[in-house]
Amino acid sequence: MSAGPQAALLPDGRRLHLHHGPIDLIIDVDVDADLRAAAHARAIRRFSGLLGDLVRDLPALRRPLDATPLVDPVARRMARAVAPFAPLFVTPMAAVAGAVADEMLVALVADAPIAKAWVNNGGDIAFHLAAGQEMTALGPSGAIRVPAASPSRGLATSGWRGRSLSLGIADAVTVCAATAAEADVAATLIANVVDLPGHPAIRRVPACDLVPDSDLGDRPVTTGVGPLSLAETRRALQGGLAFARDLVARGLIHDAVLCLNGERLSTAQTEESVPLHA
Repeated sequence: MSAGPQAALLPDGRRLHLHHGPIDLIIDVDVDADLRAAAHARAIRRFSGLLGDLVRDLPALRRPLDATPLVDPVARRMARAVAPFAPLFVTPMAAVAGAVADEMLVALVADAPIAKAWVNNGGDIAFHLAAGQEMTALGPSGAIRVPAASPSRGLATSGWRGRSLSLGIADAVTVCAATAAEADVAATLIANVVDLPGHPAIRRVPACDLVPDSDLGDRPVTTGVGPLSLAETRRALQGGLAFARDLVARGLIHDAVLCLNGERLSTAQTEESVPLHA
């Protein structure tokens, strides 16, 4: 039998680590010790039962959105995040890490005078910033600085080298969006588009061969990328960049940086980019 929810302070005595099954959260709150302890207590209470409640909606979450009613609030966050991307193939599972981070952030800052807080769920981050605050994170594209004036409150990274399966060949795609769930979905879909279909240097296997109950079914996911020329690398990135810019134009994301073989492109410019919000 798997262990239930676990909670512990990290050695710095400030950050909280919450773990249960596939969920692994690091939480920080920029307040005094008493307010931090209260915030941690709220987070621990919300975390208890979160995974079990979410699993009840799992069959529907592994399918593209349909009329199936979703009961769990995290499941509903996932569905809202993927809905604007129809008719592309995407299931609510593309938003699961970000949606969990968003849900935990709400509990963390509820009715409390907190200037800055964040919840990091395996690299997908939901954050709260009061006026005058800013957040700095280290991503694959470099340092990422988000000021309070930015509309972004979520950050996510996806790619074939990450912990999730990818249809594309991006080493990493980092996205800033209004929520972590929205950033999570967009990063996944942009990373899928960074691709060179049929290229002999790219190894793929059906997703279900790696994860039998994968929401991707038998779709081929990337397991290795061999040598690519500079021209091929840039062609793959440009395909992803065009898609990412369309998402910006539609208001679905705010920024994206795409990385492959040491090359980087951003939605802000076509040459090698500066980091998001730098």
